Amino acid sequence: MLPTTSYTPQSHGNGSLSARDAARHTAGAKRYKYLRRLLHVKQMDFEFAVWQMLYLFTSPQRVYRNFHYRKQTKDQWARDDPAFLVLLSIWLCVSTMGFGFVLDMGILDTLKLLLWVVFIDCIGVGLLISTLMWVVTNKYLMKHPNKDYDVEWGYAFDVHLNAFYPLLVILHFLQLFFINHVVVINSDWFVGYFVGNTLWLVAIGYYIYITFLGYNALPFLKNTVVLLYPFALLGLLYVLSLCLGWNFTRGLCWFYKYRVQ
Repeated sequence: MLPTTSYTPQSHGNGSLSARDAARHTAGAKRYKYLRRLLHVKQMDFEFAVWQMLYLFTSPQRVYRNFHYRKQTKDQWARDDPAFLVLLSIWLCVSTMGFGFVLDMGILDTLKLLLWVVFIDCIGVGLLISTLMWVVTNKYLMKHPNKDYDVEWGYAFDVHLNAFYPLLVILHFLQLFFINHVVVINSDWFVGYFVGNTLWLVAIGYYIYITFLGYNALPFLKNTVVLLYPFALLGLLYVLSLCLGWNFTRGLCWFYKYRVQ
């Protein structure tokens, strides 16, 4: 059971944080602590990170309950342990090399693709989406805007990573077994692009839903249900893709090959 009392740092008689506590809770201090732990593998809790990855598929609400616990005990919503990011990076590298193998790329082209996927698709797009959501939630979804409550940028980035992981597994790992085998989804026949586009539907649906859960877990935000509205557009796009014969997987394969030319 999660604790019912919140963590409150020691303060002076006037209610302000002591200089030592204030320095410990600045964004810069939290970021330094997080980056420093990247260099100390023994300090990372990989077992707990694997637990989170499992529950992001089966019960993502449980993952965000742990974020509540972290806020109560450590006074921050964002992760202070980079183990999840490290495991996600490993997943990304292995699955990208799998794509290079399935698409018959050479070693050099696969390395190029890996650099593109890691630094542009994962880091670049992730920073962009996280910053956008950080701005939108703090500006438009706050119940009572004030300096005491805000969405941490680190938490926005964690929400993106949480939502990105199921999408990565579905589109960058599970889909590999269907591109040239089982059901050839990289083709023009209906069954192929039906299976392929359905995988895209499930993957992006996971991303939208887990993103919604992440911001809905913050008690000082309002109207977070608007984050579910993209489901309507997603469903419409899915139906149109089947009616018009669009094949998202074939487009992705073409795009990956074009990147490394």
